Amino acid sequence: MIKKNTVARRIKKKERIRKKIHGTSALPRLTVFRSLNHAYAQIVDDTTGRTLVSASSNTKEMREELKGVTKPVEMFKKVGAAVAKKALEKNISTVVFDRNGYLYHGRVKALADGAREAGLKF
Repeated sequence: MIKKNTVARRIKKKERIRKKIHGTSALPRLTVFRSLNHAYAQIVDDTTGRTLVSASSNTKEMREELKGVTKPVEMFKKVGAAVAKKALEKNISTVVFDRNGYLYHGRVKALADGAREAGLKF
């Protein structure tokens, strides 16, 4: 069970981070959400409020790709690579990384590393 205080602390951190980080059309924001079982990543243009690219471990094509993966860190790395691949197809090469209140450690770091290895710069 997730304690109420844990979520509230993450939301406070998220608000502090979002005061400093803004995505534009020239430099969009790569945001991460992690649940207990899945990874979600979006590239967002905050000026228009549109999601440009998204990837999730919960989509049909990613589930097929992740069949042999047992460790969550590996799953996050593949989701990061998938979002980077989709971004490069839409000519998005540089982004601002938004860790969304999570510590830059473990799964969140693996997603960032996967995106960097696939060619995304931030």
